[in-house]
Amino acid sequence: MPEMLGVEFLEQAKKLYPDAKRVLLTAYSDTDAAIRAINEVQLDYYLMKPWDPPTEKLYPIINDLLDDWQANVVPDFQGIKIVGYQFSPKSHHIKDFLSGNLIPYQWIDFQNNAKAIELQNLYGFTEHQLPQVIFEDGTSVQFESTLALANKLGLNPNAKSELYDVVIIGAGPAGLAASVYGGSEGLKTLLIERRAPGGQAGTSSRIENYLGFPTGISGSDLSRRAITQSTRFGVEFLSPQQVESMEITDSYKRLKLADGSTINSKAVVISTGVDYRILTTKGLENFTGAGVYYGAATTEAANCQDKEVYVVGGGNSAGQAAMYLSKFAKQVTIVVRKPDLTATMSSYLIDQIDATENIAVVGFTEVIEGIGNEKLEQIVLQNTTTNDTETVHCDAIFVFIGAKPYTDWLGEAVLKDEKGFVITGPDIVNHAQYKQKWKLERDPYLLETCQPGVFAAGDVRSGAMNRVASAVGEGSMSISFVHRYLADN
Repeated sequence: MPEMLGVEFLEQAKKLYPDAKRVLLTAYSDTDAAIRAINEVQLDYYLMKPWDPPTEKLYPIINDLLDDWQANVVPDFQGIKIVGYQFSPKSHHIKDFLSGNLIPYQWIDFQNNAKAIELQNLYGFTEHQLPQVIFEDGTSVQFESTLALANKLGLNPNAKSELYDVVIIGAGPAGLAASVYGGSEGLKTLLIERRAPGGQAGTSSRIENYLGFPTGISGSDLSRRAITQSTRFGVEFLSPQQVESMEITDSYKRLKLADGSTINSKAVVISTGVDYRILTTKGLENFTGAGVYYGAATTEAANCQDKEVYVVGGGNSAGQAAMYLSKFAKQVTIVVRKPDLTATMSSYLIDQIDATENIAVVGFTEVIEGIGNEKLEQIVLQNTTTNDTETVHCDAIFVFIGAKPYTDWLGEAVLKDEKGFVITGPDIVNHAQYKQKWKLERDPYLLETCQPGVFAAGDVRSGAMNRVASAVGEGSMSISFVHRYLADN
């Protein structure tokens, strides 16, 4: 432009409109400008000259960015309102459920928001009936369960059919990818999720190493796009719904759901992923949802404005959470038992953390106690080399200390390793119980469990790479094996 470069303009625009989408048009050879813009102004997209024809190379990009903006913009609120206490486990549970299912809501703190009293007078609820959920149609109910809330919101916890070609259990990246390919290839596909789409990846504030998104993408955005793509291909999606057991009868898989209903399927893909491990530290169990949070950085970050928060864990999830929290909190401290982050975190995240003034990393340290009354107020840190302890003020602690597979519901139906991850493919052949479990003449397919027609994909599988891209690849691959299995049978 005549008086300044495009990147300089975007730097100024960001200060005035921090939530606006930012796009740079640059010459094909000028990739330095694009890289500078990505690093300095968190560019959302860059276009290469020439961008003719615009109907192909410009308008779809702008429409996509507008859709993303629309999904996060906060106009005069007309949707669901939640009135409750900030440090209430029930309040946190509602917020986590709604945000995980990509349902917008307005949080109103009963103690600090004058509007709460107006709503109390209008709807007539008492303090003992908090949290209250106020719907767009003007009705107000006391929160009882996520299932009741899902029914009120029109989410679909009940299957429409009794028999499917393939049922996918778990809507993380692997399950979502499997559902897209299952639906697009004409299989009668059912996707079941016990909590919210996206799994652990869905709670990530920004995934920066996923192919095709040079400026990164949030886990919720990736989940929203995948669910839209899946339902477009006719995939049926049940959420929140939980599979409690699986029985094999004459090559059919009979799935029993938490509500007592059953579903039959010709093939099953297990993509239930993993859960964050609970920090079994003295006192902390009393404050879950009241200052202690597991993988909920995006849900609770806004309530950490100008506060001191701690992140426990040294993996990418912990790093992404710390970066996101740093936009709100006064100080973010990452606590790790190892000397630093180099052994467990991607270098690009470490560089970002090092460049962020209000993030500190404390090595050789663990949390040994949580202290507080109705909410977490302090934590006790211990140096693992000297055993020295220090009691520090803590408004909230976010825990990312590794994961355990969500496979207890499978019982003895499939072979699992010593940590509970599902064994598949060639690893079954080398297992001591191979001949007892596998009765077909052919060997198991690459992602197949010891039960023919039952496949595992993503983090739940023994030996998985624990990356979004690999989970998506395995989910996609599982459907090709489903096709081969169905053809054999």
